[in-house]
Amino acid sequence: MDNSNGLVYVVDDDVSVREGLASFLSAAGLKAQTAASGEEFLAMPRAEVQSCLVLDVNLPGLSGIALQEELIRGGVQIPIIFLTGHGDIPMTVRALKSGAVEFFTKPTNNQELLNAIRQYVALPRVASGFSKAYSESTDKNIHPEQQPRSHIGFEQIIGTSGAIKHVLEMVETVAQSDSTVLLLGETGTGKELMARAIHDHSRRKDGPFAKLNCAAIPTGLLESELFGHEKGAFTGAISQKAGRLELADQGSLFLDEVGDIPIEVQPKLLRALQEREFERLGSAHTRKVNVRLIAATNRDLDRMVAEREFRSDLYYRLNVFPIRIPPLRERKEDIPLLVNHFVRRFTKQMQKRINGVPPRVMKGLMEWDWPGNIRELENFIERAVILSGGTSLDAPLFELRRVDVAPAPTPPLPHTGSEDIAEIVRKTLSSLAGADQLHYPNAKKLRDDIVRALTESKGRVGGPDGAAARLGVNRTTLIARLKKFGIDPRNFL
Repeated sequence: MDNSNGLVYVVDDDVSVREGLASFLSAAGLKAQTAASGEEFLAMPRAEVQSCLVLDVNLPGLSGIALQEELIRGGVQIPIIFLTGHGDIPMTVRALKSGAVEFFTKPTNNQELLNAIRQYVALPRVASGFSKAYSESTDKNIHPEQQPRSHIGFEQIIGTSGAIKHVLEMVETVAQSDSTVLLLGETGTGKELMARAIHDHSRRKDGPFAKLNCAAIPTGLLESELFGHEKGAFTGAISQKAGRLELADQGSLFLDEVGDIPIEVQPKLLRALQEREFERLGSAHTRKVNVRLIAATNRDLDRMVAEREFRSDLYYRLNVFPIRIPPLRERKEDIPLLVNHFVRRFTKQMQKRINGVPPRVMKGLMEWDWPGNIRELENFIERAVILSGGTSLDAPLFELRRVDVAPAPTPPLPHTGSEDIAEIVRKTLSSLAGADQLHYPNAKKLRDDIVRALTESKGRVGGPDGAAARLGVNRTTLIARLKKFGIDPRNFL
């Protein structure tokens, strides 16, 4: 575990303990800053690195417990490890309930303390200014301070990870054009939010932004929702109605779950997009529209085209500028920002006072893969805020567990000689490797995306213009995928 960029604060009024521990941490390869009191610690300048606080309970002036409460009220998120020469059980319970991660009594086992520090100094969190938190701590209605955004102008997009920055750079690039954008990504990754960002940063921002979830409309009504209808066009059409294409004129039309459009409706949509004209159901009058299309899907359109579930000509019309929205498991460094954003929102809605997220809770949230992505995280935090009775978030982390289905029992192998067993093992491993390659989720599309990115980057894997940045993944992740698919970047030089 690399803690080289982390910082350990040691606050103890005993100079021998304070300086001795700082020397020990320095010898262990960790950076340390010391303070003799809580007030001195709070007056320290802002730290923009991963950090951990080793805190003495009995301090002159502001006690360790009081300092912990001040930090919580100020929205400062930092793991706190308490040190005390008095094994006071009620005080220990109080500190742990308030968010302390560990509690050691003096004299301390330095190796155990070092292990705890290394664990928590590596925990991603949002750095906050201590002096600001202290000056604001007298306000009884403080919520966690505003978190940094990824790009100026994208106020609704939460995140600072490389993956989300790459997406926003692509959004900025395409927004000023009128080109069709295809947003690709799993359910709950924020595709509609990105569509709105594209519209808000385009020349059409003063025009309408009409949206339609193609999966939420019954097949028989989808055509009417898209193109509109005249009175009496079909049973139940008791009045004239404008469709989403018409409503989006001079603005943007967002078609969510575009992969769910029935095959029989697709030719009409293709004509409307290409010719910029259409007819309402039950009308022979052709209407002209000027619409910028933004489409989104969580489905594999390449596979659907190959299996003739989606028209290839419509796919090519939609796939002008594809943008892949990364799942939350590929941008875990954004989780603390998202958590604090949702905590602030729901505490305001529910008129609660939650001043911080305990490090052990944040650690649990960071360890979960969030298969439902941001939407799952948002719903979980809302439930956690409802359940929280104190000033710290009390999240039901036990719910973040998948139920593993036990594999079917394997029948015993017949007795064979050692050479036969070796052959069985070899064939089994070979078949498993082939099966893994064959059934890898979206394998064809993923491989095509990698090949395209390597072609555009001329074989460069890393760097700001490399294939990894273009795909919105880490360099190590891309290297692993290159090995999996047997792709040599040197072939693209």
